[in-house]
Amino acid sequence: MLTETILRWVTEYGYIGIFSLLALGIIGAPIPDEGVLAFAGYLVYEGKLQLFPILAAAFLGSACGITLSYGLGRTVGAYLISKFGHAVHITGEKVTHVQSWYDRVGKWGLLFGFYLPGVRHLIGFGAGIAKLPLSVFALFAFTGAFTWSITFVSAGYFLGRQWTLVFGKIRPTLMSSSIIIVSLSLLYIVGRQVLRQRK
Repeated sequence: MLTETILRWVTEYGYIGIFSLLALGIIGAPIPDEGVLAFAGYLVYEGKLQLFPILAAAFLGSACGITLSYGLGRTVGAYLISKFGHAVHITGEKVTHVQSWYDRVGKWGLLFGFYLPGVRHLIGFGAGIAKLPLSVFALFAFTGAFTWSITFVSAGYFLGRQWTLVFGKIRPTLMSSSIIIVSLSLLYIVGRQVLRQRK
């Protein structure tokens, strides 16, 4: 089972394991990021790992992951869209809309997007495609990574042996929220296009 393998990796490799798993998870690998953080918090509760090194490993791992995603979007994102965008109906006009959205409010998505599975895997890449300035990206993305890490490590610590509630209750709620937010965003984009065509 994938989850058991991941938890064994955290137990065996500790801080390095947490760093590497979160870095890969943010990029898009099938890793239950919140579960890794909550389990790390549980290990702090058990006295097997120390709190501040855990938080440092979690923050650095997630920050590295989203920065790499941003870098990929900034360097090869435009090429990928020009090459394969037509297959998923992504046009140059839509990229312009994305750039405008990031300029106006998208940076806040970097801050809160970590809490939404699926969204956090794409938000950094999108910021790179939109050419969001690195300083703005770093401020919002790194703040998001820090608060997200603290939230779920703390949850694992305070839940103690009940840390799996993050899997059972909290993560499904976050998944549902992300689906709703993405659906509303798509409706908003489609609605704007329809109104423009009518005008």
